[in-house]
Amino acid sequence: MSLQGKVAIVTGSGAGLGLAYAQELAAQGAAVVINDVDQTHADAAVQSIESAGGKATSVVAPVGSTETAERLVEAAVSTFGSLDILVTNAGILRDKSLLKMSDDDFDAVINVHLKGTFTCVRAAFSHFKTQGVPGRVVCVGSPTGQRGNFGQTNYAAAKAGIVGMVRTWALEMKRAGVSVNAVIPVAATAMTKTVPYFQKAVEADERGEPMPDFFRKKLGFGTAKDAAGVVAFLASEAVDGITGQVIGAGGDRLQVWSHPEPVAQEYHDGGWDYATLMEQGRSILEGHLQSVGESMPELPSELQPEPTH
Repeated sequence: MSLQGKVAIVTGSGAGLGLAYAQELAAQGAAVVINDVDQTHADAAVQSIESAGGKATSVVAPVGSTETAERLVEAAVSTFGSLDILVTNAGILRDKSLLKMSDDDFDAVINVHLKGTFTCVRAAFSHFKTQGVPGRVVCVGSPTGQRGNFGQTNYAAAKAGIVGMVRTWALEMKRAGVSVNAVIPVAATAMTKTVPYFQKAVEADERGEPMPDFFRKKLGFGTAKDAAGVVAFLASEAVDGITGQVIGAGGDRLQVWSHPEPVAQEYHDGGWDYATLMEQGRSILEGHLQSVGESMPELPSELQPEPTH
């Protein structure tokens, strides 16, 4: 089940995870539309695919607007004759704690991640439906959207929203035979490079060496290529009928994330008024409190980050 003859769009694919996704799709036979805001990065990405024997073109534009989404679909159809796969990877960060986060910080991240995913998926699904294509949509989420993370109000909202849209679109696209799923990558990127906890893993990756087992096995943290195989799989015919799922990918670990479900249910005749909740509410909640954020195990001594001077 190769992707030979398929055509894919990968947003935000000039570098990093997006480039790894695009290169893997091309390696499996798909022609790829590269998207980035930087012409130099886009050109280099296209060259990397073509030099390996693949087919690629590029659209240099920020995602978010309907215009960019339609340009991407048009580029796929006009250059390669069709569109079969969309991977919505483009994103930016504007990390700040709540009281320091400006309206612009919030809006910029929401526009690229959330609105960009919405407009691109809408444009691709319109093509799939009108042309009778059983397309594949892979949206990129994040552990932050699943669990929350300090200083990332905007990013958490966007990534959680993307997963919510994926579950909705799975219902709306099912009749057309389109599968839409989300991937939650955990990998060495420009973002994780600045986190001391991951220093030894990122340094090993940059040297072209295997990451220590602690990262790959215990944390499920790996390289961009580790996540790329999952994206290509979700873009293939092998996932026919598998839709609305959230798949974690990192290092040696593969995850299937659960959908939110109630962990407790209590009933009270006449409903839960204020007085009744004052008597019973706290004890009910305290018995079922859910964790927030990610809990990281302590690094082994040999993997502690080097002190900075």
